[in-house]
Amino acid sequence: MRFTVDRLDHLVLTCADLETTASWYQRVLGMEREAFGEDHRTALKFGGQKLNLHQQGREFSPRAKVALPGTADLCFIAAVGPGEVEAHLRGCGVAIERGPEEKIGALGPMESVYCRDPDGNLIEVSSYLPG
Repeated sequence: MRFTVDRLDHLVLTCADLETTASWYQRVLGMEREAFGEDHRTALKFGGQKLNLHQQGREFSPRAKVALPGTADLCFIAAVGPGEVEAHLRGCGVAIERGPEEKIGALGPMESVYCRDPDGNLIEVSSYLPG
């Protein structure tokens, strides 16, 4: 039997400091924090997806073979233009690493702004909206 993948449900990020990372994603990217499961794990919800957070040294199993803070490169799509993304990030005190610049995403051309989260993960915030 063959199957195709429909969509991404969640990703797991390993954090040096779970509280610092969760707060950053809430404050900067507007994600909603949620505790789940009997062990009260931490997730950050956005749209129909979520990021599950693992504290380094206390990761849940099963997990990636090499689970380290700062090893992810993630792209999020914003519902506003790149100028607004850039202004918001600067307003939050987040250093812009690159952008806005043209990239090609899953749906075609987009404008991307790059920054880093507290663990050093590369965070790309993109928009399919013009300018």
